[in-house]
Amino acid sequence: MNQSTPAAPGRSKIFADARIALDGVVNDHQTLAVGGFGLCGIPEALIAALRDSGANGLTVISNNAGVDGFGLGLLLGTRQIRKMISSYVGENKEFERQFLAGELELEFNPQGTLAERLRAGGAGIPAFYTATGYGTVVAEGKETREFNGRMYVMETALVADVSLVKAWKADAAGNLVFRKTARNFNPACAMAGKLCIAEVEEIVDVGAIDPDHVHLPGIYVDRIVLNATPEKRIEQRTIAQGAH
Repeated sequence: MNQSTPAAPGRSKIFADARIALDGVVNDHQTLAVGGFGLCGIPEALIAALRDSGANGLTVISNNAGVDGFGLGLLLGTRQIRKMISSYVGENKEFERQFLAGELELEFNPQGTLAERLRAGGAGIPAFYTATGYGTVVAEGKETREFNGRMYVMETALVADVSLVKAWKADAAGNLVFRKTARNFNPACAMAGKLCIAEVEEIVDVGAIDPDHVHLPGIYVDRIVLNATPEKRIEQRTIAQGAH
């Protein structure tokens, strides 16, 4: 990327709050890609606004579903999610309960496969082959093929109607900078969405971000919401014995 992507003339990508940013975008029975890993790098305000929107029958693509009562766990609590496409069920008892009770459809993915399915969706690649999962329940019902003496499973790309992501900083054109491990699935989710809304902690003028420091070009981002003071909960706080 040689320069920051300019915003469309006369149209601002910045919205006053999460509720307004979702207005007219989120509907029942949509597929959403939501960034984050556990509670790290999740779009807290956008998830809460999605809950308040009342949209139901949702399919959500995300590594996991937050924890009980926070993150995507909010949407599980209100039963707005019909299906999860994830790689991890732990840390969320309601997620586990709904799955085991047959109340929630779940499509399990090895974590690397989930990341690559999102990346493929963003890149316009319809499917790919991976050795991961061959010979396991992951491969059931899927096409397999041999390459150079090794068996592979064909996995299809993931494309979402809407992507909800979290970044550290954005400029007014939507160019994003992520902070450390909070980057996680966010860029892939953003690229896989037909429309992407980014929740950020700081918004700066176009040109304020060095082009070499842009992690995701603004061409992938349609709307921006400022949440300067996110809660950023910690899933499990561990303190060494004897620490004060």
